[in-house]
Amino acid sequence: MEQEPPMAKHAKRHQISATTQGEAMRIARGTQRPGQTKEQTQLIARGIQKGIDQYRKQQNAKARDLDKRLKKASQQAPSPDVHEIRVEEKIIYKQHWLPWVLLILTWMAMTGYWITR
Repeated sequence: MEQEPPMAKHAKRHQISATTQGEAMRIARGTQRPGQTKEQTQLIARGIQKGIDQYRKQQNAKARDLDKRLKKASQQAPSPDVHEIRVEEKIIYKQHWLPWVLLILTWMAMTGYWITR
């Protein structure tokens, strides 16, 4: 019976993607100081990889949490068919008094003109 080494089980979980490794190495080389050894640059790149990986995990966790909340809220929201709200609208036309006053004054003026003529 052959047993797998204990690291083999956990190695799959903690593998970092090639794009993340490439990004980390590019950033590490961009911030490289004169006289810095290749090993030091690789250590910096590993730290950057871990930071990128941790950031992505946090963003994924936030996205999952938001999806859960949205799903829960949509399930709790009452459907429009269940609780139908009836709104009765009463339209009231309110006219301004000025046109009526002007009409009456015009009729009175015309009548007065015809009478005095």
